[in-house]
Amino acid sequence: MNPRSALSLLASAALAVGAAAALPGATAAAAPPPGVTAQNGVTAQAAGALYVAPNGTDGAAGTESAPTTLTSAISRVTPGGTIYLRGGTYRYAQTVTIPPGNNGTSSARTVLSAYPGETPVLNFSAQTESSSNRGLALNGSYWHLKGIVVERAGDNGIFVGGSNNVIERTVTRFNRDTGLQLSRMASSTPKDQWPSNNLILSAESHDNADSDGEDADGFAAKLTSGPGNVFRYAVSHNNIDDGWDLYTKSDTGPIGPVTIEDSLSYNNGTLSDGTQNSSGDRNGYKLGGEDIKVNHVIRRSIAYHNGKHGFTYNRNLGTMSVSDNVSIDNAQRNFSFDGGTSVFRNNVSCRSGSGTNDRTVGDVDGSNQFWSGTNGSRCASYGGALKWSFASDGRLVVTFGGNRVTR
Repeated sequence: MNPRSALSLLASAALAVGAAAALPGATAAAAPPPGVTAQNGVTAQAAGALYVAPNGTDGAAGTESAPTTLTSAISRVTPGGTIYLRGGTYRYAQTVTIPPGNNGTSSARTVLSAYPGETPVLNFSAQTESSSNRGLALNGSYWHLKGIVVERAGDNGIFVGGSNNVIERTVTRFNRDTGLQLSRMASSTPKDQWPSNNLILSAESHDNADSDGEDADGFAAKLTSGPGNVFRYAVSHNNIDDGWDLYTKSDTGPIGPVTIEDSLSYNNGTLSDGTQNSSGDRNGYKLGGEDIKVNHVIRRSIAYHNGKHGFTYNRNLGTMSVSDNVSIDNAQRNFSFDGGTSVFRNNVSCRSGSGTNDRTVGDVDGSNQFWSGTNGSRCASYGGALKWSFASDGRLVVTFGGNRVTR
């Protein structure tokens, strides 16, 4: 199934959206972090860049005519420099690591980008399923990854242990744990060095599945991630477990607050080939764990046809901000918040048939339209098959029945 095509098999169950521009409430593209556009724009080739190709060699100069390897380029690039990956498939049996200390700067991130107009695919199918077999490990800081596909790793496709990075237009697929995960580099990493202030931008993660069927999410900032991490214009679909996982446990305590905005989570719990696993949680957005309080921000995002809940607190008893979200036809509750003091504003819940009533404990006012047996008036605007795409500026455009979501 084309991940950017309509979910035609679900069209009869779809509800939908009124016409307009981009994702709910996104009236303009948010400004990127300092350095991303001015210093690190990658639509034009950077002077002095290193070039990598599937047939490159370690000792090559790293020019367009004599490309080097990715591991060699990572070891050679200077802070604020650029590495271009030519299109094609790169096959690896070992993790490719950007090590701690190999950093850009706040004013000039180091860039690892697809060559303009081409698609590099990092394929790790030679790895066995194991927690030590990640694909691309970004443990440096102040990097900007763009336009890279990472697939079939034995664990996470992209693992982020560094801070102040931008991961843009990546695709993580068919990996044997979470597609893209933010967590500490090692059990000895102190809490003040947990990955923080990373921006995941216009990324897609799909069809990630572990053999147990209970760990492979699309995106995760869980267990040991620091503050300030943001997912924006991201799409998670057809993963065996959750679309997003912000799980916490008592052994490691609270993670830093995460922001998820202008994003889409659909059909999680079922792979694109129809495979399911009853061990998976199958939520669209799983926002906590073990009664630990973390004040996440979830706004202007969509949960559609996930295998359990659309948005769930998952025992996060904090004061989350949950606003301007749309949740449609998830298998159990569209919104499931049995505890905590979260603030709910302007959320909409709809169904094409019968279903479980929503549950929201916290600060809930009349701006919300939750499901309690019938659709509210706003659901008349939500009908038809789901489609999505990225606009040229990276914003996520979602339509139902050909009408753009504009909340």
